[in-house]
Amino acid sequence: MKSKKNKNIISAMGTGFFSIICLLYVFPIVVILINAFKKKVYINDQPFSMPNEETYSGFKNFMEAINKYEFIKAVGWTVFITVASVAVILVCTSMCAWYITRVKSKFSKVMYFLCVFSMVVPFQMVMFTLSLIANRMRLDSPLGLIVVYLGFGAGLAVFMFCGFVKSIPVEIEEAAMIDGCTPLQTFFLVVLPIMKPTYISVGILETMWIWNDFLLPYLVLDVKKYKTISMAIQYMRGSYGRVDMGAIMAALVMAVIPVIVFYLSCQKYIIKGVAAGAVKG
Repeated sequence: MKSKKNKNIISAMGTGFFSIICLLYVFPIVVILINAFKKKVYINDQPFSMPNEETYSGFKNFMEAINKYEFIKAVGWTVFITVASVAVILVCTSMCAWYITRVKSKFSKVMYFLCVFSMVVPFQMVMFTLSLIANRMRLDSPLGLIVVYLGFGAGLAVFMFCGFVKSIPVEIEEAAMIDGCTPLQTFFLVVLPIMKPTYISVGILETMWIWNDFLLPYLVLDVKKYKTISMAIQYMRGSYGRVDMGAIMAALVMAVIPVIVFYLSCQKYIIKGVAAGAVKG
């Protein structure tokens, strides 16, 4: 009984501790949401107070962010880059992982270790070289950025896909080949549908990374022509230290809410996909 009581106390303490940690993470989002509906003058003076009759600005900050700073255009480029990049990453890395897992050779082993190694290399080590190469290869456009994202997103994706492919019985693929399927048909008609849990998991993780990314688009894209959401928010800071806090808060709300809703609705698939790739059949 005493042991059970101690366990309950430890469990309650753990719940309380992690609840406080959760509140600390949620608090900045709540502050942003509150200040998005305030007049600019009161955002700096009363950042933690709720809007009242005097401070409430309605949707003025949102309209200013959309009209004055071309936020909708930035959303369009962000959606295009995110969807296209994730699609390219999923198709290319899943095929690469299937090849690495099924073809036992020194070349495939080297490819696998290079992909894993790319996960531990700090981005700051290659950012200047990347910017120079992207500029010289004319990759300073949304299509060029998709190629760059493929390179940086391949490490985690290949690692997760390889773990899942190992759990797929080879006999299924051999049966497909006996029935006359080519390697490509075997992959797209047999292997790919089985890999659906990992496809969803990798897709969610890559989507959240690309949607929120600031540094890669800032280094690669031609700022005069293209801006993602994170870049558009950064350029709401004017010259001589002037900051349009009202528009920034409204833009942050419009940028954060979609990805939060997306993550909360899909988080169960992340756990399923990781668990599915963790056990070898």
